[in-house]
Amino acid sequence: MKTSIINQLKEIVETDLTSFHMPGHKLGKVYDKLGYSDIVKNIYKMDTTEISGTDNLHSPEGIIKESQERASKVFKSDSTYYLVNGSTCGIQGAIMGICSPKDKIIVNRDCHQSVINSCILGDIEPAYILPKINKETNILEGVEVEEVLKSIDKNLDAKAILVTYPTYYGITYDLKRIVDYAHEKKMLVIVDEAHGSHLGLSDKLPKTALEQGADVVIQSTHKTLPSFTQSSMIHVQGNRVDKNKLGTMLRIIESSSPSYILMASLDLAVDIYEIKGKDLMEELLNNIDEFKYKLKENKHIDIFNENDKTKIFISSTKLGMTGYDLEINLRENYNIQVELANYYGILLICTIGNERVDFDKMIDALSDVTDKHSSDKVINHIDYPMNIPEKALGPREAFYKPKKSVKIDESIGKICGEYIIPYPPGISLLSPGEIITKEVIDYVLLCNKEGMTVSGIKDSNLEFIEIVID
Repeated sequence: MKTSIINQLKEIVETDLTSFHMPGHKLGKVYDKLGYSDIVKNIYKMDTTEISGTDNLHSPEGIIKESQERASKVFKSDSTYYLVNGSTCGIQGAIMGICSPKDKIIVNRDCHQSVINSCILGDIEPAYILPKINKETNILEGVEVEEVLKSIDKNLDAKAILVTYPTYYGITYDLKRIVDYAHEKKMLVIVDEAHGSHLGLSDKLPKTALEQGADVVIQSTHKTLPSFTQSSMIHVQGNRVDKNKLGTMLRIIESSSPSYILMASLDLAVDIYEIKGKDLMEELLNNIDEFKYKLKENKHIDIFNENDKTKIFISSTKLGMTGYDLEINLRENYNIQVELANYYGILLICTIGNERVDFDKMIDALSDVTDKHSSDKVINHIDYPMNIPEKALGPREAFYKPKKSVKIDESIGKICGEYIIPYPPGISLLSPGEIITKEVIDYVLLCNKEGMTVSGIKDSNLEFIEIVID
């Protein structure tokens, strides 16, 4: 067969890859474990459209309505909508369903690129909050609550505030305090909880965004729960949100031919969450505790504990290698795939789809890597760009301005015409309309040389960048 995509995916399945990355079902292993394999193996036969009995996602009155109502009850929202275009469309729907053109929205600077794209689409003006950074690991640690409150006071004309909770790395903060203060100032609160759909499964995990009073919460169900990639949910509570406008916006930006396979996987994830979820999470957290305890014996490995215990960041600096090198080593030599690497280490995403054998394999692999590769080589420090670039144009205005391509080292001081986004996690260092700084360019070029992938920029070789013609 000359089916290159299928052939590669088939090879991954047949090699029994150990997954510490999304999606949360971990190559379908959780379905096999729980007895859902007969359903999943025939799910391709469920690929259908709006016919008699299948309902309509954009105007649900039957089975989809019933499933969404169950999800709403399980996740404790007032209303829940299934998303088949990922959390991206949920973020777009929430922002443009709440804000009108020329409105302002407060957002954390380390937001997902879809937030800035939403501002371009909706002609909405973002006001950024500076995030915290861990200088030992270059992990973005989310917002400082006091900084958020100051930003609200400085932007009282903002229609809403959007924050990421938890962060990609599993870090949380006092979201309720932010929500209460924003509501006091008549602002709506949108939470990008893409990496937190599992939080309600245990009291040992941080509280959910809904528990802390958020008006709209977007979750990537596929990331940390067992639904298929690109399937997500948006939850609404309270009476501050115009649900009709939100629903209309979702109809505009989502596919008019929604995938029944994706919706079926959401239905399945809700079933697993409600019936088996808490027991599976307890088992997972026990496995994580034992994993961390055993890893303490390895003096060349440091683990950084996050608020969300299911995210594990492992520093590789004492091994004398970058996180990029460790990621490649684990995949090529031990058949283990991590979620991401940065210069200082690797991130594991652990879900209820992981089993003890996965953690045992990682322990053995790290022990072997230590024996074979640990050295006294010093991993030089690289400073993450912490200054928010100056905004010369709004995102939408810059997007539609004429542009030209220049050598990247000659772009300093010019107006950026495209994105510079280290991926994952998809957080923009430079966005259209911002002044290009030497700090960002130096960081990106250095990290790219070490192994970091950069998206958003047309020239993948990072030799040229588009600037706005002033």
